[in-house]
Amino acid sequence: MRRSPRDEGRRWLDQAREDLHWANELARLGGYHLACFLAQQVAEKALKGYLYAQGEEVVLGHSVERLCQAAAAYDPDFAARRARWAILDGYYVPTRYPNTLPDSIPARVYTEPAAREAVALAAEVVRFVAERLGLTS
Repeated sequence: MRRSPRDEGRRWLDQAREDLHWANELARLGGYHLACFLAQQVAEKALKGYLYAQGEEVVLGHSVERLCQAAAAYDPDFAARRARWAILDGYYVPTRYPNTLPDSIPARVYTEPAAREAVALAAEVVRFVAERLGLTS
């Protein structure tokens, strides 16, 4: 049996919330590069949840900026947040692969302030999407 768009959106948002918990833990415990990457994933999943809840059948891609743009077609308030949240796209690849950083590795480059900011932005995306979907509890 196929899920309703709302149920599918909730499923993605639930996973984003779970991942947000672990992004917070990684930031607290010193896994800063992983917290940054997971923050990007949290925002991506929350935005995909929003799009699925709108009835989208397939939502492809990983770009928070692009997903915000797609969400803005349903709610223009996403457009105003796109530039703020797009910084998370910068954590998708370089937080994981040494060849994206000259003379270092992600585990040495990403700092606690970067992780805290990334997690805070991801939490903002989750809250915004939850409010839009009426799933704040």
